[in-house]
Amino acid sequence: MHANSTRRVVVESGGDQVVSHVGLHALGAFADRLGLGDALSARMPMTGKRVALHDRGKVLVQAMLMLAGGGETCSDIEHLGVGDELFADVCSDSTLYRTFTENLDPETLGQVKEGFAEVRAKVWRRAKLTKGTDPVVLDIDATLIAVHSENKQGTGPNYKGGFGFHPMGCFADSTGEVLSMLLRPGNAGANDAEDHLAVLNEAIAQLPAPVAAGHGEGDDPGDVRRPVVVRTDGAGATYDFVWGCFDRNVGFSVTARATVQVQGAIAQIAEDETRWKPARRQDGSRRQGAAVAEVTDLPALSKWPPGTRLIIRREPLHPGAQQSLFPSLEYRYWGHYTDQKGTPVARDVFHRAHAHVEDHIERLKGSGLLRFPFTGHDANRAWLAEVCFAADLVRWFQLLCLAGTLAAAEPKALRWRLWHAPARIVRSGRATILRVLDGWPDAEAILRAHRRIALIT
Repeated sequence: MHANSTRRVVVESGGDQVVSHVGLHALGAFADRLGLGDALSARMPMTGKRVALHDRGKVLVQAMLMLAGGGETCSDIEHLGVGDELFADVCSDSTLYRTFTENLDPETLGQVKEGFAEVRAKVWRRAKLTKGTDPVVLDIDATLIAVHSENKQGTGPNYKGGFGFHPMGCFADSTGEVLSMLLRPGNAGANDAEDHLAVLNEAIAQLPAPVAAGHGEGDDPGDVRRPVVVRTDGAGATYDFVWGCFDRNVGFSVTARATVQVQGAIAQIAEDETRWKPARRQDGSRRQGAAVAEVTDLPALSKWPPGTRLIIRREPLHPGAQQSLFPSLEYRYWGHYTDQKGTPVARDVFHRAHAHVEDHIERLKGSGLLRFPFTGHDANRAWLAEVCFAADLVRWFQLLCLAGTLAAAEPKALRWRLWHAPARIVRSGRATILRVLDGWPDAEAILRAHRRIALIT
């Protein structure tokens, strides 16, 4: 038997004609084809006495590639420039640092987000996401990010005994894009209606015009061209938030909290089996032992927007179950408010899909969200926006250029299989040819992605 896991080799320096990050090059070529660098650069005015050596739009796009590849700090950007074969004139870590600390003030960052929204609209049109009449579903949720330094501005203790940030984001359910994310201190309230409306406003601003039409505060309902529905957990079950949705012609589906009225309604139907209908899973199959009932006629809903419904779900109680809306030794009760039409069972299936947001947040945490490398709040807010930009660029690439398991792969899988694939550089005449390593399992996926990039207009 031979138990060694590696072959014996002699290691020397001085290698050439071999590159890595081949998949990241494809991602960068995709961004260039979309005109992302130009769109961002046009929103970043030149400041200072000297002309910048590096175009700031290009710097931001290359920082997105760095984040997609697993980078977490400004110094990681220099790994893209090794050999200078694939990426054009990569900036230094100090230039990237200055970009975040000096060039991306709140006003400029807002303009950069506008440029990013323009490119998003192009992607949605190409993916045919702006067509159809089905609602565009948005999911809002917050998460805790630990910070081990009290020197960073805008941090604070959180309810779990930790310290750091408590950002809140809004995601597009169909694509997993991060439409907006608000950087908040650790002690920011989970049920802050003002914060919920702030991320909703910014998310709507990121939607293409045919989708966003009629969804500004106070807009005429007749201007709506595509319905928008937002889902939240119990933190969004506040009058101010749901009425804010109503004012923006946005539908809502928010998890119910345990109140006297809700508990009273459950008490009245708990033993009335005529009220309960079998619950369904996301794939439409029946969920054994679970049932759904509508109780809109029982509690007083006069303080809620017109058409608000209350739907309750029950499941057999199991060890470790979360807190229930109603005390019971047999069932766990859970429910939500919504202004959407449809059967109670269908609305229950729809609202439970809010759990997708957990996957979107985990994807961000695997792509730079866990690190805030600056002391200043504005710089860290710009870093958060860049993390979201990078995640969305990857989602666009998966949507338009990949297929099969790679189209839904998590960040770690993409790095292992795609982003850091090796290749050999061959020069023929004036052409530079990139030959992916023979036998690389996902070589065909890289080649197919480049063919699809070439079709983007």
